[in-house]
Amino acid sequence: MAKYRGPVCRLCRREGVKLFLKGSRCMTEKCAIERRSYPPGQHGQGRQRVSEYSAQLREKQKLRRIYGLMERQFRGVFGKAERKAGITGDHLLRMLECRLDNVVYRLGFGSSRKEARQLVNHGHLLVNGKKTDVPGYLVKAGDVIEVRQRSRGLVPIQSALEAVDGRGIPGWLELDRAAFKGTVRGLPTKEEIALPVNEQLVVELYSR
Repeated sequence: MAKYRGPVCRLCRREGVKLFLKGSRCMTEKCAIERRSYPPGQHGQGRQRVSEYSAQLREKQKLRRIYGLMERQFRGVFGKAERKAGITGDHLLRMLECRLDNVVYRLGFGSSRKEARQLVNHGHLLVNGKKTDVPGYLVKAGDVIEVRQRSRGLVPIQSALEAVDGRGIPGWLELDRAAFKGTVRGLPTKEEIALPVNEQLVVELYSR
């Protein structure tokens, strides 16, 4: 499966906001946005021309990069959200937020979504007692996500759990740190997701 292998700090600089792609580093003064808050490249400090299309594209790219999806994957998620009854933008955010790799990150088992995705791919997580190695698996209310017994001593998981208090656990999730277990209390609302993204512009982009 295709994946982005380039420098992720470039992505944050291009979008002009912290996308938290490098975990705890994004909380320090070493964050690229703190040091160089302009887009990368030789024209990065020049005047940026903003059109309606470019504004829509930037919001889509921002959302896609936050969750670490390639364009084809993102289009697939959008297609499913569009087919649901109701507000497409809200469905899109909820489906992205309910991906297993994102839930593992939100619970603090991974320091970034990329690290959480790797933990899922390598079979370190159980969902309702069963090994699940599909990062795009959509969790449901009542699902229990836990780290496998033999994986609980892994340094990345231990380090991530120590740092999770810095960013907090969203209200729709509940963490039992001692048991390395998290529970989905309910599906997230738009207010609980709270991303620096205007999802309506993404809907408009794909509706062109």
